Amino acid sequence: MSIKGRGTITNPPNRFEEVHREPIEVEWSEEDEPHSPKTIFYPDNSKSILAKNDSPDIPFDYSLNPYRGCEHGCAYCYARPSHEYLGFSAGLDFETKIMVKLDAPTLLEETFSRAKWKPQIVSLSGNTDCYQPVERKLMITRRCLEVFLKHRNPVGIITKNFLITRDVDILRELASFNAITVMLSITSLDDDLIRAMEPRTSTPLRRLEAIGLLSDAGIPVGVNVAPVIPGLNEAEMPAILKEAAAHGAKFASYIVVRLPGPVRPLFLDWIERTVPQRRGKILANLLDVRRGKLSESAFGKRMRAEGPFAESLRQLFHMHCRKLGLGDRNITLSTEHFRRDPGGQFEFA
Repeated sequence: MSIKGRGTITNPPNRFEEVHREPIEVEWSEEDEPHSPKTIFYPDNSKSILAKNDSPDIPFDYSLNPYRGCEHGCAYCYARPSHEYLGFSAGLDFETKIMVKLDAPTLLEETFSRAKWKPQIVSLSGNTDCYQPVERKLMITRRCLEVFLKHRNPVGIITKNFLITRDVDILRELASFNAITVMLSITSLDDDLIRAMEPRTSTPLRRLEAIGLLSDAGIPVGVNVAPVIPGLNEAEMPAILKEAAAHGAKFASYIVVRLPGPVRPLFLDWIERTVPQRRGKILANLLDVRRGKLSESAFGKRMRAEGPFAESLRQLFHMHCRKLGLGDRNITLSTEHFRRDPGGQFEFA
């Protein structure tokens, strides 16, 4: 059994105390099946907008997430457990009950205007995708990008959605100040696999088209082959890198899937429902790259795969990146153009 348009079919018990939330009204038309649960949006009244990163595994100190929860519904998503802290489940709630930060642009403006803010790169989508479907209606991400441009503070974006091309005008201006980098995440080139595993993301072809449009506009863009699920999609890595490079990607990265806490049973259930014939191979390879475990939570290890299979992945990735001229994703952005108090209005070129 599965629910079309959703990555999981269950709502496992929340490990934490339940929180009551009142939904907000969003005029939103979804392409749902008749029996698919509707998405409900709730206001997130956070008083600050930038999350401080304390993990040595992540190459940035601050991230901004306009939405908590994600309608993309990726079956493997490492962010699912964060929804439990909001009184929801990591299962269907994560993809059907979305917290919306309507005040994000105002809070970001206040942050950049403070004397104590030290200009530096901010990751947009450090946890959930900032271009998930409702962004077409709410435009919170676009309004945040306007603030980044107004202050010329550098920003890095990672997304699975073609919708990013809507904002090419702002991204082009940020690029003129060396203040933007974009990664399109591509898990597979197989449409059927993507529809089953990442049900509300853009198709692989649309993501490649987005890379091309951004590259043609002079915006530094790369590809993130992620997540690599050993036994399921690792053989596609060369083809993904080749197609991304052909469409204009200039750098690349990859991440091996990690399954923290409640994500493990959800993903294992997805395997049983969707690719049961590959279950043994996937589990054996995951245990191999995580030293006998399905996931690693320790800082310094949780983002790295180890062992023979992991080493073969590294060699495969770097060999094809050298062949295709794809550099490392950690490019340097500039803060020299930052303006704490721009004054007046600004216009796009």
